[in-house]
Amino acid sequence: MEIPLYKIYWDAGDVEAVANVIRRGFWWTKGLEVREFEICVSGRVNRKHGVSVNSGTSALNASMEALGIGVGDEVIVPSFTFPATAMAPSFVGAKPVFADIERERLGLDPEDVKEKITNKTVAIIPIHYGGMPCHIRELSEIAEDHDIFLVEDSAEAFGAQTNGKKTGSFGDISIISYTGAKLITMGEGGMAMTDSDKLREKLENIREKYSWRMPTIMAALGVSQLRILSLVIGMRRNNAQVYDSVFEEIDGVSPLKEPKGCVNVYQLYAIKVEEGRDEYQKYLAEQGIQTKVYFPSLHKPPLKLPVTEELSRQILTLPVYPSMTEAERSYIVRNLKGVN
Repeated sequence: MEIPLYKIYWDAGDVEAVANVIRRGFWWTKGLEVREFEICVSGRVNRKHGVSVNSGTSALNASMEALGIGVGDEVIVPSFTFPATAMAPSFVGAKPVFADIERERLGLDPEDVKEKITNKTVAIIPIHYGGMPCHIRELSEIAEDHDIFLVEDSAEAFGAQTNGKKTGSFGDISIISYTGAKLITMGEGGMAMTDSDKLREKLENIREKYSWRMPTIMAALGVSQLRILSLVIGMRRNNAQVYDSVFEEIDGVSPLKEPKGCVNVYQLYAIKVEEGRDEYQKYLAEQGIQTKVYFPSLHKPPLKLPVTEELSRQILTLPVYPSMTEAERSYIVRNLKGVN
């Protein structure tokens, strides 16, 4: 059996939504569906404004420019992340400053963030790893105490919650991504969200400046995909619960535990392999089960980030896509147990 890392979940409604735009024969760019998608997404996250763009990377870069960040500024970022997070400050000439992560949620460690703040620090960009809310409340308080910006990278956590508040609802600006492996997807796409009228205007102007517009066809698909968000999250969480029970029986391998008050949407299902992660991955590949390391650390010596370095050697992500069949799930479970 061949098990891919992810499969996109779609239905006939998605096909019809795209077909309707095509049949219309006009407004394939800047159609009404774009604004509808912005309203629907920002409403789900309890933000006042949503500005759609062509990717999550564009949303991050636009956020940096909209906030007026530039040369001579420092922005604190995780090294344990997709490169776009760490590269966003460089887009505007600012310096990314890496901080360590904490072990429970694999997000920025608030205590290490405090240590990294200097008189040049203007912003913090935390991520919610794999759909697990980070310590965003503490990071938000740090940003407020030091009068610096918080840009919340919620690329992987659409629909997640922490103590009843939705991820993406914190920060001066928050972003979401809609690439193929995300909770809902249009193949590509992203959005920057804010409660500021002024920042919304700036983000829209930057979108036009760089031609980072989201095509209407993508937006129509996004509106349709929103119908199934809760269903998709439920399916992912069910798969995760099956995995969790398996790892209770396997020594030396452990999943991320969902902290009290958090709702993890499991865009990724991550395990920590204490020893021999690469051999573990090789064995699963030989059985046709695709896995991936999310994420190799981005920083280089002489900088030392001990928790990031340790977990980057241990972390491995497993398939957790919503349409996984019982046969596929059972096959994975059998082989996970077979490693030892």
